[in-house]
Amino acid sequence: MVTVLDTVQRSRLRHPEKAHRPDQEVAKKPDWIRVKAPTSKNYAETRSIVKDNKLVTVCEEAGCPNIGECWDKKHATFMIMGEICTRACAFCNVSTGRPLALDPLEPANVAKAVQQMGLTHVVITSVDRDDLADGGAQHFAEVIRAIRALTPLTTIEILTPDFLRKDGALEIVVAARPDVFNHNLETVPSNYLTVRPGARYFHSIRLLQRVKELDPSIFTKSGIMVGLGEERNEVLQLMDDLRSAEVDFMTIGQYLQPTKKHHPVKAFVTPDEFKSYETVALSKGFLVVASSPLTRSSHHAGEDFARLRLAREAQLKAFAATAA
Repeated sequence: MVTVLDTVQRSRLRHPEKAHRPDQEVAKKPDWIRVKAPTSKNYAETRSIVKDNKLVTVCEEAGCPNIGECWDKKHATFMIMGEICTRACAFCNVSTGRPLALDPLEPANVAKAVQQMGLTHVVITSVDRDDLADGGAQHFAEVIRAIRALTPLTTIEILTPDFLRKDGALEIVVAARPDVFNHNLETVPSNYLTVRPGARYFHSIRLLQRVKELDPSIFTKSGIMVGLGEERNEVLQLMDDLRSAEVDFMTIGQYLQPTKKHHPVKAFVTPDEFKSYETVALSKGFLVVASSPLTRSSHHAGEDFARLRLAREAQLKAFAATAA
């Protein structure tokens, strides 16, 4: 087995102050979710572009297990508005605290990095910015427009916070017309009090539904982690809730505990169980489903966007044939 660099190790390298004591080890991972350490030339080049443009990526901040694979392909998910989040979700390894002021040069720097990396599809996410009047909605819009101006053929996927209690924020982001609007539910509603205490499950469902009401042409997407103590029937109900909001794309991945102080892993879900979830989700009407232990919101995002477009075209053709 090749030496692996797991989530905790990456966290120690990026944030040594977060390193936990040796006696606080997290649950041992099964072989099916182990990954190779990132060592390729392309990985190093991607890291250099990110650093040179003074950008933050969720790949590093959240300790994503797919960083080696994605950065080798020169894919990265940019995390805008800083690296300090105003919330403290029990599953997340991003630092919590009082964020710094927004960087007015960030939209241009993100666009420049997209151009330098030659991205045909880019994913933009952010920390929660409850300190801002619009939750950072205008900044999202400025980043989208900067990318459009510099690389107009690049398709843009955003992964946003919930903009809770930020009236008008969603409308600002949708008006900038991203190609994919992603907002993750993260887990089933019974876990929200302990896993995602600052959020509201049905507010998130309504947010996704509202995107479709404002602009039906935008693809919507949401994801969850499993292994947090959820029951199978709760996951199936969550699928129905997403479909009631006309969400097009669902992702399901294994939760990995970053450190001992985070929510513990209650179960490692097997690849067969992930496949079963995928089969059920497709039967419920999602255009695309990504379900595997290593699935993450932006993993293979470009390829998945191509699948989304093809699935929508097939759906429209089938509808036209039925109507005729």
